[in-house]
Amino acid sequence: MSRKPESTTPPYFNIDPEKSAGKIGQPVTTARFAKVAAFCSKGREDLARRGHAPEGKKRLRRFSAWEVTRFLIPVAPAHLRRVLRSNPELPQGEGEGGSKWFTLEEVLTLRDHFAKEGVATKEYRPWRPEGLPAKIVAVANFKGGVGKTSTAAHLAMSAALDGYKVLVIDLDSQGSMTSIFGGQVEDEWKTVFPLIAKDYAKAVEAENRVRAARGDTPLPLDETLTEALTVSSRNLIQKTHWPNIDLIGAQLNLYWAEFQIPVWRMGLRSWPLWDALGNFLNDEGVLDAYDVIFLDTPPALGYLTINALAAADILLVPLGASFLEFDSTGRFFDMLYSTFASIEEGENSQRRMLGIEEVQFEWDVVRAVITRFDASQQTDLANVIHAYIGDFMNAYRQEFTALVGQAGESVNGIYEADYREFNRETYLRGREAFDRTYAEFKELLLGAWWRDQQMAKQDAEKEAGHGKA
Repeated sequence: MSRKPESTTPPYFNIDPEKSAGKIGQPVTTARFAKVAAFCSKGREDLARRGHAPEGKKRLRRFSAWEVTRFLIPVAPAHLRRVLRSNPELPQGEGEGGSKWFTLEEVLTLRDHFAKEGVATKEYRPWRPEGLPAKIVAVANFKGGVGKTSTAAHLAMSAALDGYKVLVIDLDSQGSMTSIFGGQVEDEWKTVFPLIAKDYAKAVEAENRVRAARGDTPLPLDETLTEALTVSSRNLIQKTHWPNIDLIGAQLNLYWAEFQIPVWRMGLRSWPLWDALGNFLNDEGVLDAYDVIFLDTPPALGYLTINALAAADILLVPLGASFLEFDSTGRFFDMLYSTFASIEEGENSQRRMLGIEEVQFEWDVVRAVITRFDASQQTDLANVIHAYIGDFMNAYRQEFTALVGQAGESVNGIYEADYREFNRETYLRGREAFDRTYAEFKELLLGAWWRDQQMAKQDAEKEAGHGKA
């Protein structure tokens, strides 16, 4: 049987220019952008409320007794019921019998009870060495759409469910992380911007003290810098609907920092601009107030990302299992090398002359994480990527599941989604994808802390030995 010839031409043939002109409308002025932005702002608020309570604020759902005993506290359901009956002062949850539901605050209280009264061999609270600061985790890649914000948000939620106290810092002016956690950020003065300005202002003050001693003209402190000196991180940290996750949010004006930071650096070349973020975390007691701090970075290697990377102990680099994302990630690592090696060389050439300690950037651990993985189509390419990236690669590949997309439609993380709204298998598969990612991250976290603890013990033993001598 002969095949009929193709009778239709491709849709890009025979397009009428005059009709096309009628479709594109009048030339667009900048005022049109403002109109679209206003509509988008209204739509964003409407869509965000899908994941919010009726009054517009996000609320974290309750967790069933099944979830508590399956995922959160290592006790049998029957044992949990016995403990609740024997201890009426403990949170009893809502509902009857085995269908009780608990807030996360109540789960944390129960966790503390079992940590004191439970079996010594079980881990009711996650390990955190005493006397050591929080670990700072930067999630970065300069290619957009690789899952940075989703990965950072779900790791933060996982750590919170595990019992850690978490701070999330949104450094992306798009503010997606801020939306996920229901943050309200009026302007750039409610972001990290004033804290970076404060770091520069303190450097100017220090420089002016030197200049005053020499009789030189002081550097100016303008109104912005003077106001920044009065800002504390405590003014910026806001509570979220998660009882043990706090947030420093972001909004569009934060992007101004990318223009202002290099101007400040030109005004005072001795200001180490890359240390601004790490300085306020350390100097204002933030590292002692939390267990883990997650930094969500913009999709660019700008000054905010450089600050995040310089402050980080652990660097996670999400990427999809595609050639373009692999190629972009390789270039990202190349740019990381050239950027930080350049800083080291530029700073250390003068430090060697002055005989002072040299700058050396160091991270506890760096891992690339494959996200949105489809095993049926991407396994071969993922294996190739793993072979080239080597020990920088996470072993587990985070699978994309329907739960991720469905939860995202209501501006929720998968841990915020009520499992009753999904097929049980879909929920378990979706949850497992992020549980396994968190398990591998937790290994990195605990390993880094343990190594720090051993080093602290060795330093203490050396100091004790010197004291005896």
